[in-house]
Amino acid sequence: MSTTTDNTTQELTAKDFKTDGPVKWCAGCGSYSILSSVNATLPKLGVRKEDIVFVSGIGCSSRFPYYVKTYGFHGLHGRAMPIASGVKLANPELSVWVVTGDGDSMAIGGNHFIHLLRRNMDINILLLNNKIYGLTKGQYSPTTPFGSKTKTSPDGTIEHPFKPGELAMGAEGTFYARTIDTDPKMMKEVFLEAAKHKGAALTEVLQNCIIFNNKVHQEITDKDVKEDNTIYLKHGEPMIFGKENDKGLVLDGIKLKVVKIGENGITKDDILVHDAHEPDDTLHYMLARMALPEFPLALGVIRAHKTAVYDHMLEEQVELAKEHSKVKKLNDLLNSGEIVKKG
Repeated sequence: MSTTTDNTTQELTAKDFKTDGPVKWCAGCGSYSILSSVNATLPKLGVRKEDIVFVSGIGCSSRFPYYVKTYGFHGLHGRAMPIASGVKLANPELSVWVVTGDGDSMAIGGNHFIHLLRRNMDINILLLNNKIYGLTKGQYSPTTPFGSKTKTSPDGTIEHPFKPGELAMGAEGTFYARTIDTDPKMMKEVFLEAAKHKGAALTEVLQNCIIFNNKVHQEITDKDVKEDNTIYLKHGEPMIFGKENDKGLVLDGIKLKVVKIGENGITKDDILVHDAHEPDDTLHYMLARMALPEFPLALGVIRAHKTAVYDHMLEEQVELAKEHSKVKKLNDLLNSGEIVKKG
């Protein structure tokens, strides 16, 4: 909602968050679809435009603050997380969003990234993962697949890539979701769930870089294969996928297994039901690391565990300290102690 000057309220729409100036990404870039989905999500938060802040580092994704009509801060390479942390702690009532890329957050910004998740600050992180450095012209990034030939690995990269979901859970992350830039409906659903989560909410958006890494996500975005190669997880619903909705996930001992409903006596009742709120992240970790060709790629909200939030706990500590201190504000401090006059 937005309050007008005559004290009436007005419903916000996606148009209210669109900037007047041009949006400058390469034609066909997945960022356009992501931006549109973000603009469509923000009115549903019930938060004034003045109370929303977008923070970024450096990279194609980091142009976001210029293209959303809210407050914004364009920071240094890899430094969006500490800036956003400072904004949130200075004013906990703000809805704070970080938009970052796989290079910005997982290379130079990797340390800040894992500690924000570990602290569980109430900040929404959109990690746009095109598995390449796009702004600096096609070098391999921390998420580039092993063996990929790029500007800086002409014979194929020999580095094993980070998997953001695994990294997030290893850092004690409480919310992890994954979506794709070709599915605006899914993006809006997932972004809204991330915004509702109290704590650090990481959403990995698999994004296409049409110039330097075109069709990197083709195995899961092409219409002919998407339904068989992905599974859209929803809390409380069975883990079923496939064009005919006839495949599902079960536990085989301590491992996940893909089964076909109707074969070998398997029924829908045998299929695992997704519990995104489970405190133990063992199954969430297994879902996050599933990969083709053995498994479908998991999309949707994979983990959403409710627990203590850093900024809330810090506020409580500050208030408690005030209760037991004679110093309540700066003037109290300046006027405290003994004043010695030199005669």
